[in-house]
Amino acid sequence: MDEVSADRCVDPATAALDGARIMAPHPLSPDPARLHAALPFALFYGAVFLTLGVYLPFWPVFLESRGLSGAEIGTVLALGTWAKTVINPLAGQLADRTGRRRTVLASLGLSALLASLLFTQVQGFWAVLLVHLLLFPTFHATIPIGDSQTMAAVAQRGFDYGRLRLWGSLAFILGVLGVGDLLTRLDGEAVLYGVMAGLVLVTIASRLLPPGLQSRARGARAPLSALLGQGRFLLFLAIGALLQASHAVYYGFSAVHWQAAGLSPTAVGWLWSEGVIAEVLLFACGTALVARVGPIGLLSLAALAGVVRWSVLAGTTDPISLSAVQALHALTFAATHLGAMHYITRRAPPGLQATAQGIYAGTTGGIAMGATMLAAGWLYDTIGGNAFLAMAGMCALAGLLAVPLLHAERRRPSDRAA
Repeated sequence: MDEVSADRCVDPATAALDGARIMAPHPLSPDPARLHAALPFALFYGAVFLTLGVYLPFWPVFLESRGLSGAEIGTVLALGTWAKTVINPLAGQLADRTGRRRTVLASLGLSALLASLLFTQVQGFWAVLLVHLLLFPTFHATIPIGDSQTMAAVAQRGFDYGRLRLWGSLAFILGVLGVGDLLTRLDGEAVLYGVMAGLVLVTIASRLLPPGLQSRARGARAPLSALLGQGRFLLFLAIGALLQASHAVYYGFSAVHWQAAGLSPTAVGWLWSEGVIAEVLLFACGTALVARVGPIGLLSLAALAGVVRWSVLAGTTDPISLSAVQALHALTFAATHLGAMHYITRRAPPGLQATAQGIYAGTTGGIAMGATMLAAGWLYDTIGGNAFLAMAGMCALAGLLAVPLLHAERRRPSDRAA
């Protein structure tokens, strides 16, 4: 990773044109073989995050179109994220033990696709909840396994994770804006069909990933206690959980809240897209930033940005003010994610890479996000946009918890250069 760490930050337009130039020894002489090797990873992230671009902002709108209240929407989203707590680590363990990550990924994508088809036949809270519990965890379990596969390629082949991941962010923008436009002419049912189309692409892209790519030899697998017995890893999980779960009100109710304030679905889509454009910027220069401040430094920056961002969203629905702070998504989400990926790669014991990814995803996007999403539904019904203030408080706590890990990282300068 030393060559890649020296890369300079690039703008999103340049990254979109040469993002697959991930392993070129010189920026003006891309290596076709390396580009070809990187392409399946870019396609995978594109498919996953195109689907997420449809799902994340507008799935609550689809649930509302099925007659669910704010509290019921929060319950559905919360129970779905809690289900990830079980599915993610189990899927990661299966991938680590069998070494067949590509097959596991494709099976999860296909299962989510079949579940989405059931939504055409159901109505009412309990039926919607049951099908959601089939779709949501299986789809989201593809992400940590895909990340573990990508980070193995980062370690073995010198890929730049940020430049691979930014293709997902660009696809996310396409999903957000495409569905936002559809909703201005159709209704919430358009979201369901967009998700179905995306899951077809996820299943296909999963099969295109290289088979059998391992970050370490399977025979050298450490026991699970070697991971869960690390006090610093557990503290890292707590920080990541607070930062990721602080997006609960944003994910669950920003579209509903902003549309209730008079913003059009297209305007909501553009606001979400602005945040993802900022995310692309950070991913484009992420390797250099990790080398400069380290993984925990990125998490600390994310905590500070979260306090500012969620406080502003609590206080206004003015489009100009919203636009001004949406750029902070680069830190609240992208810096958190990038810092976590690099921390896990450096700290996961041998043979537990996918398992560690699954535990992180299950803890942050499952336990923590589920609990916070459940509270978010009640908070939004009770105090409306002021629910964002609770998210700001979570970020403040994450920043405090990061202080001891920052000191520990400074005592290990080799981490910063890894």
